[in-house]
Amino acid sequence: MKIFNDMEKYDYEQLVFCQDKHSGLKAIIAIHDTTLGPALGGTRMWTYKTEEAAIEDALRLARGMTYKNAAAGLDLGGGKTVIIGNPKTDKNPEMFRAFGRFIQGLNGRYITAEDVGTTEEDMDLIHLETDYVTGTSGANSSGNPSPVTAYGVYKGMKAAAKEAFGDDSLEGKTIAVQGVGNVAYNLCKHLNNEGAKLIVTDINKEAVRLAVESFGAEAVDPDDIYDVDCDIYAPCALGATINDDTLKRLKAKVVAGSANNQLKEARHGDMLHEMGIVYAPDYVINSGGVINVADELQGYNEERALKKVETIYHTLGRVFEISKRDQIPSYIAADRMAEERIAMKKQSRSQFLLNEHHILSRRS
Repeated sequence: MKIFNDMEKYDYEQLVFCQDKHSGLKAIIAIHDTTLGPALGGTRMWTYKTEEAAIEDALRLARGMTYKNAAAGLDLGGGKTVIIGNPKTDKNPEMFRAFGRFIQGLNGRYITAEDVGTTEEDMDLIHLETDYVTGTSGANSSGNPSPVTAYGVYKGMKAAAKEAFGDDSLEGKTIAVQGVGNVAYNLCKHLNNEGAKLIVTDINKEAVRLAVESFGAEAVDPDDIYDVDCDIYAPCALGATINDDTLKRLKAKVVAGSANNQLKEARHGDMLHEMGIVYAPDYVINSGGVINVADELQGYNEERALKKVETIYHTLGRVFEISKRDQIPSYIAADRMAEERIAMKKQSRSQFLLNEHHILSRRS
């Protein structure tokens, strides 16, 4: 791959390769854009087939974090790290301490967090070498992000319901929830408390049983969730569940859930728009987790974090306004909103630097 060509395409700032022979660390830090502030994004550990695949993933995920943080109203840019290796067999304390030293060397331009394949314990090891890490077990930690992410999705779902039905009440609405993991289970609590009727599915039968017992939900087989009569379809498991096959079967007027990468291809977002289905863009509605962890940077305050998460309701309202204003699908409107915010800041702020360089006057 031609790395500089790929970086130039979406204007990435920096790609950092980190290697420590003793611990086996092979990490790639991608920093996409620091116009709004230091780049925040998690560290993912994965068994990539090739180094090129790891680089591509780091770049893709970093750009996604720029949009997610900007849309969430955070004064943070976008970055991401991938560590090449098997998270079950290749980890050791020295690896994460070495990685922490690389982060420290970036002098605040990049702040990391948990992601796929990494844990709170890994963040604690990184924290031994740098303060530029969130999601640790310390007193200022935000703890389990699932309940807060779920609360944001709930608020976002209400905003989408208002756009589709003219009223944000979910009482009496039938909501099909695909996947009942930690985030979705907490989402179901909010929906049940408001009086929604729940239809749930998951490959984990125990999770389904718990939802049925706790919320009186109706259970269906995983492939049948697309065919149920419902007002709202909430994808909360794997991505790409909005595709050519499922779009023919969906009866919902709203798609709003916690899953990442819900659209298999961009054109499926176009199809939702053409069908008159209100779509809450995934990186906007599920941004409660990053909003919550970002609050740690100020010394975590749960009340303050939750108030910020509640703004997802108004953020999605803004997305729908732009969609109507520009006559574009909501997924494009979300990108446009993020880009407009970055463009406005760019006029008054350059790339983020913790310690800016000042030219000193010298006597000849």
